[in-house]
Amino acid sequence: MSGERTRAIRAGLNSDKTWNAVIPPVSLSTAYRREEAGVKPAYDYARTGNPGRDTLAQAIGELEGAQGTVVTASGMAAIDLLLHDLPFGARVICSHDAYGGTRRLLDARANGGRLLPVYVDTADLDAVETALAEPVALVLVETPSNPRLRISDIRAISALAREAGAETAVDNTVLSPILQRPIELGADYSVQSITKIINGHSDMVGGAVSCRSATRAEQLAWWANCVGVGGGAFDAYLALRGLRTLPVRAREQGKSAARIAQWLQQDERVARVDYPGLDSHPGHTLATTQQSGFGQLISIELAGGVADETVNRLALFSLAQSLGGVESLVNIPAKMTHASMSPEARLEADVPDHLIRLSIGLEDAEDLIADLDQALG
Repeated sequence: MSGERTRAIRAGLNSDKTWNAVIPPVSLSTAYRREEAGVKPAYDYARTGNPGRDTLAQAIGELEGAQGTVVTASGMAAIDLLLHDLPFGARVICSHDAYGGTRRLLDARANGGRLLPVYVDTADLDAVETALAEPVALVLVETPSNPRLRISDIRAISALAREAGAETAVDNTVLSPILQRPIELGADYSVQSITKIINGHSDMVGGAVSCRSATRAEQLAWWANCVGVGGGAFDAYLALRGLRTLPVRAREQGKSAARIAQWLQQDERVARVDYPGLDSHPGHTLATTQQSGFGQLISIELAGGVADETVNRLALFSLAQSLGGVESLVNIPAKMTHASMSPEARLEADVPDHLIRLSIGLEDAEDLIADLDQALG
């Protein structure tokens, strides 16, 4: 099967050998019976493995073009999984405008010298090359970045990192493997929160690490079992259900986002629109070479430099800090998703207090435009 829609829909179908259920049932058992004490079956304990989790991992891995995928309990657990066997004191380059939780994690791991995070504008290849002049273990690139939606060159960064003896991981949360496949572009890992657009229904939490190397996938699976961060059975069931419609949702939400971004760009009440699908976006040309769509996220700054007043007037956008669901959400990053960053870090990443981030859902685009219109006043 080569079509992404076919692969997404068919993932795990007709795999039930007990009752011949078309949709694979959820297995909530903690323990699995052995026929003999010394013979380990396919599943023995739920922390180590679960049929539904493995089906989800295989489906995501196939879409990513990976040799193996590990499903974790959250997107942050997926990123942390990459850090477990780095050398003590390893330097980790990270996009300076990455999700606030990512920076919080790296800064926390830096306490006591476990690792040294180096924050770089990864959209600037010269800055990346300069940072790689000293030994680096891992380059963690978020593209498009959240919330500024900067575009980093995955091919070029992966090549620079490999030449310097470092691995490259790309946070693919915003686009999913339907719109971007980092491993095919040269990255060693594609990591994401499957809570977001892969699940798409805002009713579970999970993450995934997809690996270029089957050996690394086995090593990370060992760590996931060792520290107990594997995804839960019911969460995997919900994510697999969402994944079946991912290709349709990702593209439809992207179409609406493009329409809304164009409308916002033409409105004099809006001072700035960040959306890679716009010709005016500085990363637009690069995005067209490594993405097959532009995603559902839009960030805006209003001409009046305000945020709370406008956000509170919205009716169809829920004020909540997630993205990628079928429902449209609005977020003020400085007060919500990126509140854990210091004011200095937010200034460096250009995340001002009045920045507004929109996650476009599956509502009619014209209804969402009307809602934005009335909220802008």
